[in-house]
Amino acid sequence: MPNPAAQPEPWTHHQAVVNDVRLHWVEAGDGPLVVLLHGFPEFWYGWRKQIPALAAAGFRVVAPDLRGYNLSAKPAGIRPYRVQALVDDVAALIHHLGARQAHVVGHDWGGIVAWWLAMVHPECIDRLAVLNAPHPPAFSREIRRNPKQMLASWYAGFFQLPALPEAALRARDYAALLGIFRAESVRPGAFSEDDLQRYRESASQPGALTAMLNYYRAATRYRPPPTRIIPHDTLLIWGVRDQALTIELTEGLEAWAPRLRIERIPEASHWVASEYPDPVNQLLTGFLAPPRA
Repeated sequence: MPNPAAQPEPWTHHQAVVNDVRLHWVEAGDGPLVVLLHGFPEFWYGWRKQIPALAAAGFRVVAPDLRGYNLSAKPAGIRPYRVQALVDDVAALIHHLGARQAHVVGHDWGGIVAWWLAMVHPECIDRLAVLNAPHPPAFSREIRRNPKQMLASWYAGFFQLPALPEAALRARDYAALLGIFRAESVRPGAFSEDDLQRYRESASQPGALTAMLNYYRAATRYRPPPTRIIPHDTLLIWGVRDQALTIELTEGLEAWAPRLRIERIPEASHWVASEYPDPVNQLLTGFLAPPRA
C-alpha cells in the first residue's frame, strides 16, 4: 500500500521513442528548456540536487536516462553506443520536447556527449555547461603527454575486456561500483545509503552494466565526428580533487571553445554536483538565466 506520509517527488516520469530508442526521463518546472545529461555509473538521479533548484529558478528541467542506463532501452552490441548515436539521441529528445534548442548541462560521460553535441548539432544548444568531463581533444592531448592522466585512466583500459569488468563491478552486491562514490576524495555525506541503493538498483537492470561499459568500448572502436569550434557561451565547472581526470584537462580549452568560462572548486572531487550542490546550482542558474544581449 502507498505510504501516506511519503512526500511526492518534485518531478514527473516520462518515456518515449526518440532516434529509434526508448528513453526515460524525469521533468520538472516550466520555462526555457534545460537538459541534464548524467555520467557513469549514475542515471538521471545524479541530478537530484539540481532539478528542483533549476525548476525553482524558472526552467523546464529534463533529465534523461541515457541509452543503456536505468529505465531507458539497452540496445545490444557495442556499435549503438558510439558518440554519433549518443548525440543524436539528445538532439532528437530536444526536438521531441517541442523545442528548437535547449541549455545543455552534462557531467562525466554526459559531459562528453554535451561537448560533442555542441560540435555536431550546434543548432540544438543555447548555452552549454559541463561538469568534470574532458573536452575530447584535450583528453587525447593529456593521454599522450601526461603520465598522471595515463595512470588515472587505467580503468578505461580494463573496461575494454569482455565480461570480466561486468563480473568485477557486480561482485559482492556491486561493492566495487558503489566504491566509486565512497572514495577517500569524496566529501563525506555526499551520497546517502538510499542514494547508493538507487545506483545499485539501476546497475542491476538487465543488460545495464554491459551497456554502460559499452560507452568506453565504443570510444576505442569507432572514430568520432570531426572536432569543430564550439560557438556557444560555455561554462566548465571542475572539481579539482577528481581522481580520474587531472586538472591539466582544463588548460588550453579556449582554442576549441572561445566563449568559455571555467569555475574550479578546489575541495570537490569528480562528484561535484552531489558534494557541493549549492555552489553548483548558483553557478548554473547564474550562467543559464541571463537573456541574450
